[in-house]
Amino acid sequence: MPKTRSGGGLSGTQQAAKFLGVSVLAGAVLAGIALPAAGALGLAAKGTVQGFDEIPANLKTPPLSQRTTILDTEGGTIATVYSRDRTVVPLTDISPYMQKAIIAIEDSRFYEHGAIDLKGVLRALNRNAQSGGVAEGASTLTQQYVKNVFVEEAGDDPDKVAQATQQTLGRKIQELKYAIQVEEELGKKKILENYLNITFFGQQAYGVEAAAKRYFSKSAKDLDLKESALLAGLVQSPSRYDPVNDTEEAKKRRNIVLQRMADVRDITQADADRAKSAPVALEVSTPKNGCITAVRGAGFFCDYVRNVFLGDPVFGKSREDRAKLWNRGGLTVRTTLDPKAQESAQDSIKEYVYQGDKVATAVTMVEPGTGKVLAMGQSKPYGFGKNETQINYSVDKRMEGSNYGFPVGSTFKPFVAAAAIEQGTSLAQSYPSPYEMPYPSPIQTCDGKPWVNNENATVENEMESEVGPYSLKEAMEKSVNTYFVQMVGDIGLCPVKEMTDKLGLIVGNGKNLAFTPSGMTLGSEGMSPLTMASAYAGFANRGTYCTPVAIESIRTADGRKLDVPESTCRRAMGVKTADTISSLLSGVVSDSGTGSKAGLSGRDNAGKTGTTDGRRNAWFVGYTPNLAGAVWVGSPTQQVKMFNITIGGRYKPKVFGGEVPGSIWRMAMTGALEGEEAPTFNRVPIPDIKKEEPGDRPGEGDGDGDGPSDGNNGDQDGNWGNGGGWDANGGADGDTNGSSNGSGEGDGEGDAGGGPIPGVSIAPGVIGGGQNRGATGGGR
Repeated sequence: MPKTRSGGGLSGTQQAAKFLGVSVLAGAVLAGIALPAAGALGLAAKGTVQGFDEIPANLKTPPLSQRTTILDTEGGTIATVYSRDRTVVPLTDISPYMQKAIIAIEDSRFYEHGAIDLKGVLRALNRNAQSGGVAEGASTLTQQYVKNVFVEEAGDDPDKVAQATQQTLGRKIQELKYAIQVEEELGKKKILENYLNITFFGQQAYGVEAAAKRYFSKSAKDLDLKESALLAGLVQSPSRYDPVNDTEEAKKRRNIVLQRMADVRDITQADADRAKSAPVALEVSTPKNGCITAVRGAGFFCDYVRNVFLGDPVFGKSREDRAKLWNRGGLTVRTTLDPKAQESAQDSIKEYVYQGDKVATAVTMVEPGTGKVLAMGQSKPYGFGKNETQINYSVDKRMEGSNYGFPVGSTFKPFVAAAAIEQGTSLAQSYPSPYEMPYPSPIQTCDGKPWVNNENATVENEMESEVGPYSLKEAMEKSVNTYFVQMVGDIGLCPVKEMTDKLGLIVGNGKNLAFTPSGMTLGSEGMSPLTMASAYAGFANRGTYCTPVAIESIRTADGRKLDVPESTCRRAMGVKTADTISSLLSGVVSDSGTGSKAGLSGRDNAGKTGTTDGRRNAWFVGYTPNLAGAVWVGSPTQQVKMFNITIGGRYKPKVFGGEVPGSIWRMAMTGALEGEEAPTFNRVPIPDIKKEEPGDRPGEGDGDGDGPSDGNNGDQDGNWGNGGGWDANGGADGDTNGSSNGSGEGDGEGDAGGGPIPGVSIAPGVIGGGQNRGATGGGR
């Protein structure tokens, strides 16, 4: 006697039988008899014939999520990323064994019935009634395909997935109606193809092609009988029959499939027996997904491309829309990354800064005139382990970079010079340029409220012997702080602000530069290498700035071409002004300049060094007419002063911009430009009125040194933990293992004690209080 439903009434079997009598349609609903008998067949909202008619007729089939391939400019693969590891293949590229195995075990009468299999329904109904439970289901392959479509459409939303897989009669009726539609529109072979491409096979593999690669390191078309049977057996329960974690269970299930194939005469019994006696032989491939798999150290560039996609309205009105398109995948993204430039950047990084060093470096190269990002790398690799990070030091916070960027020091001085020249300042302009002086006060700003030196802040040069008067050319070559402070006192801060706005200069956190002579003269504000490289590319492009771009083209899985962001170019200064800056900065890399060690041979080049107070950051930013590059070296958490330090296996009494960053820049640019044409600058004659200073020669002794600030920041030298610093809870990354109260032992990057969060640079004025001179101002 069949069990009755809880609460009385007809048993599940009796209900099913009655439902069978309503129509042939209702018999198909009994595909739901795999549900528990008690209450499982209670009709849902659409569980009537009338309700069936109300179900929308068209099944919306979403595009299957697939892998997205990110390519360099030459078509080489940088990385493969996916929400779901799937490669859609036609039925002709799927082994016949695989096709037969899945049909034999899931729906052996697939080619004989329509959307439903009444014979199978009755058989399952009888068997389940005899067992008093759920011994057998009766969903056809077509119905299973429809269910998978619902799951695919749900994506990674757990609520939607639960709805798509809920075991109710209403859901079964809905699946049935869509199954009828699919049978009519697609036909058996297409249904089988779609089913094999959509089904989950475990171990992150969606679709038979990904499964074949995952378990056997081969394509689906090359699967043999044993392999096909094993994969077909996984569909029922990918976790239970996972061959990677439970070979015996997987083998038992495989042998059931083999026997079923023999029973339906797809193979002989002898073939089945031979296959059953063979061990499970796997050749497992680890899933390779995401930017962590990128080649040539391009993981951060890969991540930058993803962030560009998610952040640009050209790919969708909302971030949610763009994320949905990215996660669906199937895209071929051709980028601007130049493999030669990227390899050269990584080689230079490895030569001069080691992964385990206390400090890090980031290198970014940009093409003048196009804004194309050609290379992007850093010494701390993309990853989750010790001395690895997911923070991209080359970009701003909005692109998952450092929170504030890194103070740029004297690399800011060319912007002051450009603004002054645009205002009509003579190239022969001379200033007294004493070793030390108070900041000029008041200094005009754009809003009519002048900056006033209320705290009597002072500024000084690198060495006491640096006493003027200096002309513009020599002041730029020697990076004389007091000269440029006097210059900004003359022209005001507003022209500098207008110039930097045109050159795309913003703080790493996305905010505008502050109206202070320290920030707008000596580079105490934090910026990213990409921002600096792009701005200097404006000089190389004779005064026209172009916004950076990383994507050249995108094609969808069906071959459609998507619109991509384009660089926006605008004139930032006059052609002669830009040519003048290039002439000035060519002197910086000459024998008499602070960047002499960075100079390239055999081609015109220009650049500027920069070092911040305490030598926490050292920069070199430079360019040729056809390539611009920025190199930063320092502590991501701003805790390390680069005195008496070993970097890249080389001991340094003190680090300055022309030496470590300059050496990296020279090697990176040399390799990137190898074999490329060598265009020349348009030189502008600049009066060279040099003041002789005995013994004053460029080098480590008087290099790109400590730059003073406006006195508001102080020498950031204090306790970083203890509740009064950046973060009372401290923090550590792969480079710093300090305690939260500042008393722990430093391990790697930084002083002992709790520090800021990994990969975060410090905004000026946030840490500690200084005296009259001090913190992050620009040196040379």
